[in-house]
Amino acid sequence: MENVMQNTQQTSDQWWNEIKNDEARFIDWLMKQYHGEVTASVRILAFAERYAHPDSRMARMLYTIADQEQAHAAWVGELLIARGITPAVLEKDERYWDKTLGAIESFETGAAVAAHAEHMRLERIRVIVADASTPPDVRRVFARILPQEVFHEQAFATMAGEEAMRATLADHQLGRMAIGLIPEAMAA
Repeated sequence: MENVMQNTQQTSDQWWNEIKNDEARFIDWLMKQYHGEVTASVRILAFAERYAHPDSRMARMLYTIADQEQAHAAWVGELLIARGITPAVLEKDERYWDKTLGAIESFETGAAVAAHAEHMRLERIRVIVADASTPPDVRRVFARILPQEVFHEQAFATMAGEEAMRATLADHQLGRMAIGLIPEAMAA
């Protein structure tokens, strides 16, 4: 099933319409959301440690974003617990990150990789929040996450600058394809 899903390219709308109507895939997606939020926090803290002076404005911004990702993990964890599932970090292939993390050569390119990932995540969150048929508790949680993710995308893009955003775009598009999400240029 994983390989079939990996090779099927979909828009965020198409993806959500399939996920929300399949209980097993919906729970799997929630578990991956929890995993993604926890690991995002860890990655951001490691990035800050490697590339930002601990007392700098940039480091403080990264620490704030990492804290917010931890809060998102807690909120998604509550959704899982309400469904009788114990939240856990998964052992899984990181198809998107395998295509994008190699582009990090500096603070700017690391911020650009993060900005692209946040942009992609926002596509999906906006679809989830806008859909009246999304389970109400899930919709409420993602409506809370949405403005913070908008902040994350903007902060990372600003830290990155236009040159780094352009330099990392091709790897981002490969990452989107690896997870089965149609690259934006093709979705239009």
